[in-house]
Amino acid sequence: MSAPVRAFARREWGPLFTTVRTALVTRRWRAVPMTLAAVCLTALFQLVQNQDWGYQPVQDIGSVRAEDPLWLALVRTPLSLFVPALDLPVWGALAQVLLVFGIAEICLGRGRTLAIAYLATLAGTLYARVGIALGPGHPLGLPASDAQVVDTGPSAAVVGLAVYVCWRYRAHWTGATVIVAMVVEILFKNNLAGKEHLAAIAAVLALVAVVAWRERRQPPSGPDPGPGPGPRPGTRSWKPPITS
Repeated sequence: MSAPVRAFARREWGPLFTTVRTALVTRRWRAVPMTLAAVCLTALFQLVQNQDWGYQPVQDIGSVRAEDPLWLALVRTPLSLFVPALDLPVWGALAQVLLVFGIAEICLGRGRTLAIAYLATLAGTLYARVGIALGPGHPLGLPASDAQVVDTGPSAAVVGLAVYVCWRYRAHWTGATVIVAMVVEILFKNNLAGKEHLAAIAAVLALVAVVAWRERRQPPSGPDPGPGPGPRPGTRSWKPPITS
């Protein structure tokens, strides 16, 4: 590997890798209890919904459609993150949750990870209603048949968390790659899921703009510590910890 490539890798992924590796080495599975619980919950939902007796109960508590009443969709949305789509392999959902939720839990903390995951998923859920109202003739519109599409799975939350973590740890090229990949997905597969991913990214970018604006308004409390490794798990500060 050439020196410029190594330098780029250190700049792009060094702080993120150091934070994740340190947490996993020192705390092991205790660093990601929420993620492990989410993986188990996703696997449980997959097992239950594939049983004759379990399909309808899972639909009743975690299935979201744009044709549902809004209040019902809002109630079901948190659990819908952990209900794998029936037309996709469950290992994909489990891998997404384990990898991205795990990194986010270590880097952002459990509360912030859940909040951003819910924001991204909710943005996709609400966009589906707006898109159907706009109709297929609008660039952001959707066909009326999409109102009956079952909208579940962690993909919107995963995309949103990936973009936020990349911004927080200044992995800007990686974050841009995620966004470009979602745009390319729309070009080749223009469906509800793809457009919901873009809605999730838009919501997270709006959050990034608000957080960045708030940080710029805060008076400096000392010398600039540089990019740092990012916030420690469980801390409430939006800023990276100051190191001496």
